[in-house]
Amino acid sequence: MKNNIGTLDKKIKKEIKSGNVKSAIALCQIDLQKDPTNPELHIKLGDLYLAWHLDIYSSCQYIDEAITQYQLALESDIDSYEIYYKIGKAQYYKGDLDKAINYFDTAISKNPKYTQAYYMLAETYVKKARFTDAELNAKKAIKCNPITTSSAHYLLHNLYKISSFRVFKNKIKSAWEYILSVITLPFDTEAIKRVKYSLSYIKFMPILIKGYMKIQTNGLDNAVDVYIDAVDKAPGFVPLYCLLGDIYSALGEFENAITEYKMAIWLDSLNIPAYRHLCKAYEDLGDYDNAIEVYKKLIQIMPNMPEFHSNLANILYIKGDIEEAVSHFQTAVTLNPGKEWTSVVNQTLGFVFQESKQDLDAAITSYQSAYLLTPEDIDIYINLGSAFYDKEDYDNALAVYRNALELDPKNAKIHCNLGFLYWGKGDTEEAIREYKYAIEYDNSYSIAYNNLGVIYLDDLGRVQEAIEMFKNAVEYNPNYALAHFNLARSIAITGEKIEAAKLYQIAQDVNKITNEIDPQDITDKINALFD
Repeated sequence: MKNNIGTLDKKIKKEIKSGNVKSAIALCQIDLQKDPTNPELHIKLGDLYLAWHLDIYSSCQYIDEAITQYQLALESDIDSYEIYYKIGKAQYYKGDLDKAINYFDTAISKNPKYTQAYYMLAETYVKKARFTDAELNAKKAIKCNPITTSSAHYLLHNLYKISSFRVFKNKIKSAWEYILSVITLPFDTEAIKRVKYSLSYIKFMPILIKGYMKIQTNGLDNAVDVYIDAVDKAPGFVPLYCLLGDIYSALGEFENAITEYKMAIWLDSLNIPAYRHLCKAYEDLGDYDNAIEVYKKLIQIMPNMPEFHSNLANILYIKGDIEEAVSHFQTAVTLNPGKEWTSVVNQTLGFVFQESKQDLDAAITSYQSAYLLTPEDIDIYINLGSAFYDKEDYDNALAVYRNALELDPKNAKIHCNLGFLYWGKGDTEEAIREYKYAIEYDNSYSIAYNNLGVIYLDDLGRVQEAIEMFKNAVEYNPNYALAHFNLARSIAITGEKIEAAKLYQIAQDVNKITNEIDPQDITDKINALFD
């Protein structure tokens, strides 16, 4: 029988070299009809189906056939660690990771020094984002056979590489594992196959160039057809899925983009750009729950990347999960990749403390931390002054705004905030002066016009000047409900009730969108016109 298997092997290899996998499978099936219980023939047929399934030019539809053949072989050789390993490998490529782990564990229990089983177990744990377990099993594979484990060294290289941000020791480890993977490559047949597989991607360069030229000349839609056709021909080529995802995202077809990015991640579990783009596609689609889950997985992969914590915090804030958002903002600040970036995150954290948690002391601390990093950033002064104002610490607020004006004396927003501060302190004259400065430096500043109008109307009784201010406010910002409301109030004082009613109605319509005013206040004013 061994002679028959040897002869069959030669025939199969000949067919495979000629690219005729179907004929190789047919040869194996013919021999199986003669000897249906032969485990070696079932293993051989399973290997052929699996190889066909993994061929980048083949559609993924032969994995179940491979599993069936391995299971038939197992019936005749129940203690074969190799068959358990092969079934586990097939389950891995099918996507049933828990079953794959069980089969790999069984193979290892029957042969504790089975290097390939440890390696594939490590790869499976990577897909499940259990990176500590992946690292442990990759090291076990190397320990079992230090010479033929280039793949395990390369896996460790990638694991250390993605965790090397801000961890210099991991950068050294990553480089060392890469060197070891190169040194041991000639002795690892599976690794050599993977290298050849990667090199085969070069033949797709003309397709990538063609797609790029289509984008430049005919737009994105034409490029989609080029890349879809390429994926049909080579469903195992990861970059094509990422390119398709990017094009779909640019076209606004986010669900299609998500499908492509998921496929890229499935084929390459450590494809960080695909994860990033998947998060963005979920956000653009408004699917914040899934965006959160993907960011959490990214953080598992790269826990020291502050950008991921900050982006996750922003989504959590939008979702209303303030406590967890604050936690991730604080983590991002702690990781501190650079002064400017960390300053922005501190300002965002300050805003969350000020607006959502009503914790003004924490807000002030965050703004002050931002100031220490980037003291030239005017926005920090504006935010810090606002927090002091909300705390009714007017002296500190005034000091902050004055310091800001030393940096930027013509900043309209700071003058406007100063006007509001003086107004709150009852210093009407100084408030008017600051609002006029704000308008001088930005003649379209609707808030300054409105607030100055309110002072003229309610504090000084200068109705015509108030009307002029409110008209300017709504001219520069037609969606400013409060300015429409105040204009209506001032017009009503002149006795033009019909005109005032129209203006109140405009304020009511705009307010349905902006929610600036209590709707009942507008209704009461309209009713009061005709009492």
